[in-house]
Formats: sequence, C-alpha cells, structure tokens
Amino acid sequence: MSERKFRQVGTRPVRHDGLDKVTGRAQFGADYSAPGMLWGKVLRSPHAHARIRGIDLSAALAIDGVKAIITGSDFPELKSEHGGGGGEGAGDMRDLALNVMARDKALYHGHAVAAVAATSAHIAEAACAAIRVDYAPLEPVLTLERALAPDAPILHDDLRATGDEPLPKGPTNVASRREMGRGDVTRGFAEADVVVEREFHTPMVHQGYIEPHAVLARTGEDGRSVVWCCTQGAFMVRAYSAKVLGLSTDMIKVVPTEIGGGFGGKTTVYLEPLAVLLSRKSGRPVKMVMTREEVFRATGPTSGTHVRVKMGAKRDGTLTAAEAVLVYEAGAFKGSPVGAAMMTVFAPYKLANVKIEGWDVVVNKPKVAAYRAPGAPMAALATETVLDELAAKLGLDPIDLRLTNAAHEGVQATYGPKYRAIGFVETLKAAKSHPHYRAPLGPNQGRGVASGFWFNAGMSSSANVAINEDGSAVVMSGCPDIGGSRASLALMAAEELGIPVERVRPVVVDTESIGYNDLTGGSRVTFATGMAVIEAARDVVRQLRARAAQTWGIELDAVAWEDGRAVAANGAEGKHEPLSLRQIASRAAATGGPITGRASLTARGAGPGFATHLCDVEVDRETGAVKVLRYTAVQDAGKAVHPSYVEGQMQGGAAQGIGWALNEEYVFDAKGVMENAGFLDYRIPVASDLPMIDTVIVEVPNPMHPYGVRGVGETPIVPPLAAVTNAVQRAVGVEVRELPISPPKLLALLEHAR
Repeated sequence: MSERKFRQVGTRPVRHDGLDKVTGRAQFGADYSAPGMLWGKVLRSPHAHARIRGIDLSAALAIDGVKAIITGSDFPELKSEHGGGGGEGAGDMRDLALNVMARDKALYHGHAVAAVAATSAHIAEAACAAIRVDYAPLEPVLTLERALAPDAPILHDDLRATGDEPLPKGPTNVASRREMGRGDVTRGFAEADVVVEREFHTPMVHQGYIEPHAVLARTGEDGRSVVWCCTQGAFMVRAYSAKVLGLSTDMIKVVPTEIGGGFGGKTTVYLEPLAVLLSRKSGRPVKMVMTREEVFRATGPTSGTHVRVKMGAKRDGTLTAAEAVLVYEAGAFKGSPVGAAMMTVFAPYKLANVKIEGWDVVVNKPKVAAYRAPGAPMAALATETVLDELAAKLGLDPIDLRLTNAAHEGVQATYGPKYRAIGFVETLKAAKSHPHYRAPLGPNQGRGVASGFWFNAGMSSSANVAINEDGSAVVMSGCPDIGGSRASLALMAAEELGIPVERVRPVVVDTESIGYNDLTGGSRVTFATGMAVIEAARDVVRQLRARAAQTWGIELDAVAWEDGRAVAANGAEGKHEPLSLRQIASRAAATGGPITGRASLTARGAGPGFATHLCDVEVDRETGAVKVLRYTAVQDAGKAVHPSYVEGQMQGGAAQGIGWALNEEYVFDAKGVMENAGFLDYRIPVASDLPMIDTVIVEVPNPMHPYGVRGVGETPIVPPLAAVTNAVQRAVGVEVRELPISPPKLLALLEHAR
C-alpha cells in the first residue's frame, strides 16, 4: 500500500464548494426561510441554580402575534437511557431532554425555561419578557472544589456516583469515578532516579465556531416535520430530537445546511427540538437563531479541569512509572470527556507501570460538549510539561527523552490495545531535524516542544456514487462538510473511477436520501465515509466492466479497468478498442440502465494520530504579554488525501490551542453568570496574534485503510497547550500551572518569582 502510486489522491484541487462559499451563494443555517414562517425565541434562566416553582404564561399569550409557547410541561418525561445515533454527542437522553428545556430546576445561567413562536422576532422577545417565572434561587456550585466539598449543594437529588470504589455514598455531585492502569507504580517510582509531580488547572473554553446555531422546522398536516439546521450530524439531530419529543424517527426529516464551524460543538441538539415542538403546536414553520451571547451561555464548552500528574525516570531517560488523577467538570449534567482524557493522558509513551484515575463532576455551568479531541488537550498539558521538567532535571534534550519512551508498532497502549503501524517516532524525528528546532533565541524568548495523541474514529457511513450520461460522477454522503471532506471524498471516487476530480460532484444529502451516517466528528469522515465511497466506486467499476463485457460479448473476467477505461484483458488483449467511462455511460440505457454504486459499512481500524509541535514565544516582562514568534506542527496523516486541507486542520488546531493556552476562559461571577459572553471579551486568536504556522505532514500508512488514511482533525489541538506553556516557562523561568497564561496571571507569577 505504501508503494501505491496515486493519480488524484494527494493532489490539491480547488474545493468543489469553494466558489459558492466565497461568493455568498452557499446557504448556512440562518439563510433558510419558509412562507408563513414564525420566529422562535428562548427564555433563559437568570440564575445558575434555582428551583422553578411555577411559570405564568398568561401575559405572554395575550400579546398579539404570539402563536405558541412551550415549557418543560410540554415535553414527555424520559427515563435515563444512553442515546442512539453514536458519535461524540451520545449521552443520557433524559439529561439531553432536561438540558434542552428545564423542568423543576434551572441548572445554569442561560438554561432554557420556555420558548415562544411569534410573527416576528421582536414580538417573540417581548413575549419572553412577559413570562413570569417563580424561582427559588439556590447556592450555585461553580468550582470542582465546592462540588466535592462534604457540604456542597447537590445539583441532582437522584444522582449517585458510579464506577470504581471508593465512591461517595448518597446524593452527590460526582457522576462517576474510574480507575485504569497496569503494573506496579509504587515499584516503578522506587526505580526512578528523578520524579516530578505537578498539578494543573484549566478553565472552561468554547469551540468559538463563527456560525451561531440556527434551525428552521416545518410540520405538515400529517405530523411529519422537516428540519433544516447547521449541524455536524443530520441523523443525530433526527434521533435526538425524536427521542426528546417522544416521536419515532420517521416523523422527522433533517436537511443539513452548510455549517460555519463546529469543532464538536454541534454534535448535539439545543434549538432543534424546540423548533419542531413550536412548529407542531402552531401549525406553522418556525425559525430560531441563537445570538452570540446565547451560544456562550447555553451551548456546550469543554470542561474546566484539575489534573495531577506524577512521572518517574531513570538517568538515561527511561520512564519507570506514571500516575494521573483527572477531575473534569461535566457542566450541569453528567458526561465530561474524562474517559477519553484517561485513555490519552499517557498514550504516546511506553509505560510498564501506570495508574490513572478519573472523576466526572457536575457543576452549575453549561453542559459540556465535545471540543476537538475531547478531554485530551488538558491531559496532554500535564504530561508534556512534566516530561519537559524531567528532561531539564536529567539534562536531556526534550525530544530525545520522548524518543526514548515513544510508542511504536507492537507497543501496548496505556489504554489497552497494541498499536499497529503508527507515526509518533517519525513526528519526533521530523521535529528534531526541522530548522525551527535549532534556530537561535533572544532574550526573554523560549522554545517549547510537546506531543499529542488522538484515537480517531470509524463508525457507520453510507455513500452512493452515480454516473451521469456524460461520464461525470456524483458522490452522495450524509456527512456535513466542516473540514474539506467534499474534496477528499471526490478525490477518492476519482481515484477509483480513473477520471479527473473535477468530473466528480460531491454532495451532502438529507436523512431520507441516503443510508445512515454517524455524525461528522471523531476525525472519521475522510477515513470511514471515504471507505464507503471507495466501495461504492468499486461497485460502479464492476458495473462498468460488465457493460463493456456485454458490449464486446466476452466474459467479465476478460475486462479490466485502467485509467478510466475498460480494456480487454486475460487473453482478449488487442481484440477490442478500449471503452471510456463516457462512452459506456452514454450507452447505459441500451446496456441495462443507469449505473449507480452504493456502500454502507461500519469502519474498523481507525489509525491513531500523533503530532509533535514546536513553539517559540517572547515574554514582555513589563506587561506579561506573550507573543508567539514561530510555530511548527508535525503530524502523521497516514496518507494526506488533500494535503492543503490536512495542513489547514493542523494550522486550525494549533491556532485554537494557542488561544486556549494564552487567552481563552469562561469568567463567571460569584452568582455563576458568565461575564465575557461575547467575542470582545472572550478573546480567540485573530490573524495578528499568530505567526505563520508551519506544517510538516508525515505519512505512515494506516494498514486498516485502502489508501492508508488516518483522521487528522483532532490531533493538532492536543499538543499546543503544553507547547506554549513549556515555551513560556523556558523564556522566563517560572512554573506555569494554570491556563490561560494571560498577562495578569503571568505578571503575578513573575512578581512572585522575584
């Protein structure tokens, strides 16, 4: 496979949807409207923790133009049940329903308590203001320390801790406690010449996607609803909305619109069930669009965390033991990404003695959602900064220390399986040999290195490939395109068919036009849906060969497919002129009818992704400002189907990670109100904050994919938190144990160090 020569895969064509995107023709969530449409608005809790004693809708219902109002009493009661649909957004369906609309308790500032449909957005807002909610405010639980205190207020009276003993007894804010590991860490630390133990705190941060959540729902006289929305998973929206509303899935059709970013934040539902229910109640289409403030207050950021990591090594750098305790905020409902954090925290390294403990804890903040490699960046921050300190204490080059302990093919991962072919060592070697690594540094400048790991995912995908009469092709999938997957799927189809990629049109279709697809998440689409496209295209090629065999009057085995043409083979060489795809397609009606291939599969063997990043910073000791001078991201892509989009994923992940390290955080007041719910105060990096992020693509083929592909979308956000932190620490010689490294926090550390 590694020696295969590709004609289309690995090239950099202009993306098929590019012109529509840059000219404004592409339609995103808020671009959809319908005749007779109403506007929906949500009334949200002004309290982070409050009991709802009653809701009076009379004044709101009396407003002219108000057509429907819904509260928690309009929804069915659900039992606790793990959700179908798969993917990163799957969780407890009862929790999902209670997050969509509060019942007897508001559990975070911004929690939905009612929704209105009216003839204008202004009237809907006025009606929300007229709704009277009788709240009994309760003490909000805003930190992990408070949530775990013996006298902490309890968010859910029925929540009981699950997992591995020892567990809290009775009502608790601990949703689960888990342990994993192997070997004997006590003996391992005893064998170490140097041991480093550190604790780290990271705040909640948001994915920062540009497009707010938006939905249009229309319900017909037969009770069936059509939903247009910006989402990472149309089938997920169908399944979750149906579950929340007590409907069968066939009562809802979901049409995915273009999506202006997701990064995991659009792998669940917020507005969609509300719009469907308002539409069903009013009998008219209902459109809902979140404000930016609502996106921050009422959708899922990722967890705030408290992580402790301890690692020991011999003088030659060999790691002898590692231990981690990861405590993750889940937000108002159980289900933080601490499980993934436990599995990734030491995944890049060979470790015989390892112990990992994870806690999932509820607090009065928005329910967390997936964010690009969920849980892994915070875990890697701890591991990679401890490794950096170990290297310094041992007098070793930080990359050499990692190379000494790097996982490779045949090594048993700390989370269980043995690795197949992986490219971690190759990323370390590429980083070490990069000119960036030996470039000189000036005063108050430092260089950080860090590595990261992500599993990647397979899951279920379907794809159709149809041949047009002119020999061009259409590739259909049900996976929304948020990272260039249209282009990657088209390239794979073109590769199999042997035609230029410009002759392939990739389209994303609705839930009734194709078989089931899991959502776009887990870095799975180019890998898994790509496999389905390859299978569907090969189905087409078999049909094309059969049509040629029929035309020539020979056996199917005597026809081969080469460079987009059917050619005679196996003893028939030279007896027939080759038939191009165009020629076969033009005669399809005479040889059996339209030519369409299809495939549905559950993909296995998603190759893990590894990356190593280099970061140079300069610290202004007077202001505490950190400037990123140079950044290089090295990552194993398996096979880069469209190298430009692989590079874009690497650059995007690095940019988000740099923002997470230096500026981004949810700031809450004492009552649990987010104080920076807008892009003016929640500061993501802009172009002027970043240098050109250099990329190096390593290609170690994934043996479980026909082309060697492995996912690339999530791994690049794992190393930056540690790479930036290590660079800052080396620049100014202070220990950084809390993110973000904002100017006030860094100034305080510098002052303390004097």
